[in-house]
Amino acid sequence: MKNVTALKGKLHEIEFKKVFSFFVLAVLLIFFGLASGRFFSYFNIISILTTVSINGLLAIGMTFAILNGGIDLSVGTVMAISSTMVGYSLVNWKLPVPAALLVAMATGTTFGFVNGFFIAKVKVPPFIASLGTMMIASGISILITTARPIHLVSFESFTAIAQGSLISYLIPGFRLPNSVLIFILATIVASFVLRRTIFGRYVYAIGSNEEAVRLSGVKVDNYKILVYMTSGLFAGIAGIMMTARLASAQPVMGSGYELNAIAATVLGGTSMSGGEGGVVRTVIGVTIMTVLLNGMRIIGIDSTWQMVVTGVVVILAVTVDALKKKV
Repeated sequence: MKNVTALKGKLHEIEFKKVFSFFVLAVLLIFFGLASGRFFSYFNIISILTTVSINGLLAIGMTFAILNGGIDLSVGTVMAISSTMVGYSLVNWKLPVPAALLVAMATGTTFGFVNGFFIAKVKVPPFIASLGTMMIASGISILITTARPIHLVSFESFTAIAQGSLISYLIPGFRLPNSVLIFILATIVASFVLRRTIFGRYVYAIGSNEEAVRLSGVKVDNYKILVYMTSGLFAGIAGIMMTARLASAQPVMGSGYELNAIAATVLGGTSMSGGEGGVVRTVIGVTIMTVLLNGMRIIGIDSTWQMVVTGVVVILAVTVDALKKKV
């Protein structure tokens, strides 16, 4: 009977978080829509979706790490070095676009493997391991480029990955950037992996009770390494998308992005203690963050106050989560 009651309480808590996230997003949309007629303009909606697609890729990778009971502070700089490598591959190594994309994704995945190895095998705390990787990735990226951007305007087939619009061929007059379509596809795949595969189930299980999973005979360390490789892969894809969007590789562009990814994941209702949350919730969290910043910018709120308000919202989200668990 106690187990049934606990299960009902858990389900109630999960439903509350889902409803709360949707409620916050709806309130923000209504408020900024009434505050400025430009908010629901076509160009602003496209701007929001484009920003969500880049930040969302990082946040999806972060979701895997946090669900597993860890954290990945390196996603921002791994995105930057992946950007550097795709630009360097195209300009200096003269690689074809598909090969350059593989180099960028392999770069992100490799840094994820390094994180996972030290966390799982050497038992370095995730915060410290990923902090070290963050600094290493940033340093290598700057060394490769001497802190100068690599311009890619002439590589139209590459920039079309983010700037082009396949959907405009199907629906003439409607232009949705490819970066948004890729993000939607990544969301579907990541959600399927978490919910419908053995790997995904162990991601949740390890985050909920690592020792119990270990005692059941599961090779927990291997799954942890895979989790951080997944986070690195998504950071690599985000680096590709950002580079194609800007038409240049920016070796220092990732600063602070890891904080946005963490904030979006928390706002979406994923528990920082692991084992509870999901990709769809994270997408809602990313959208909340993006709408909040975009709306404040449109109505003329100073950028400094934007940071303050965003921080307050994140703290409130964590506080609501903590209070709900005590009820």
